[in-house]
Amino acid sequence: MAIWAIGDLQGCYSAFRRLLDEIGFDLADDTLWLVGDLVNRGEDSLAMLEYIYSIRDSVEVVLGNHDISLIAAYYGVKKSNRFIDPILESPHAETYIHWLRHQRFLHIDYQLGYCMAHAGISPEFDLGMAIRYAKQIEERLQADENKVKVWLEKMFHHTCDRFDRRASIDDIERYILSTFTQMRFCYRDHRLDFDQKGPPTDKKLEEKGMKPWFHVVDRKPVDLKIVFGHWSALGYYQDEHVLALDTGCVWNGRLTAAKLDSYTPEIISVPCPRKEALEDLIF
Repeated sequence: MAIWAIGDLQGCYSAFRRLLDEIGFDLADDTLWLVGDLVNRGEDSLAMLEYIYSIRDSVEVVLGNHDISLIAAYYGVKKSNRFIDPILESPHAETYIHWLRHQRFLHIDYQLGYCMAHAGISPEFDLGMAIRYAKQIEERLQADENKVKVWLEKMFHHTCDRFDRRASIDDIERYILSTFTQMRFCYRDHRLDFDQKGPPTDKKLEEKGMKPWFHVVDRKPVDLKIVFGHWSALGYYQDEHVLALDTGCVWNGRLTAAKLDSYTPEIISVPCPRKEALEDLIF
């Protein structure tokens, strides 16, 4: 039995299947942890979703910003695009969207000593808070369809960069959703920045007081190692607290897997040659 965490897939189906061959994935015994952004931008998001759904009993998924955008497009809250049109036009679209809506924003395995969230865990949250707030927005996404559409419209209305317990419930949930699916850089006061996507080595960002969310001062402790993706400019990164696995497959980079059930994670990756021009379709 093996447990492998895999970085952002974004519809790069052929690379995903090559990586599964490289790691010797055994459907009967192994488990995949997928860090989110299953779809969009890659050459075959429909095939990706079809396959992951077919092996869903062997997969742990957390939702990323592109997955939320797909759900929003299904309900008419966001525009579709040529990458996700085939999913929305599929006769099984309702099944896939229903399944996605019932995935989590935070996955935890205490025995392994890991947890997983697409973009990470807010520096304002300890593990207990992260669990509680992830469940809060999961319940919103799993409500009846009319309520889901209304909730998504509120979430897309504007962003919220600061955690404030006195704020409206909508702003609190906007912040929660943003931290789990969009977060990269934070200011010294833990405010989120939604514009910067570059590498954390950028000196200009440091001069502005911006750091990766996992390096900000006074980040609340999370007593599990956090597996995340979302940040292709960061690439593969590991320290005692975090394991980052988005190595930019859809940007002509690589698709990376880390074996979690070993003393030191074994890292395997495959190249992802880009087959088509890609549009800038950020959540």
